[in-house]
Amino acid sequence: MYRIALPLTFLLAACGAQPAPEFYGAKRTDIRHAGRDYVVYQKGNRAEIIRMGFLRPGRHRATREAMTTLLEQVTGCPINAATLQGDSGEMRTTLRCPADPTD
Repeated sequence: MYRIALPLTFLLAACGAQPAPEFYGAKRTDIRHAGRDYVVYQKGNRAEIIRMGFLRPGRHRATREAMTTLLEQVTGCPINAATLQGDSGEMRTTLRCPADPTD
């Protein structure tokens, strides 16, 4: 069993950030902030951010704050805080800007 599980784990880890199904076909932006990599997906007035890599204990609150700031910087739109869902690994939200009619 372990002979299969271990290589499969490495294969899946190598895939990188994958968006939630609602963000398939979304605009992708890779960004580095404070030594950490993030991927932002934007589709219309919805956005998702994924933190890449390991996060040490005690850094989750600051990372969540950085992720909300990065969402606004990358998309150019303020987030609707009432719609923010997720944690320091992945967050999704609705943006307060008009959707792109080409989406």
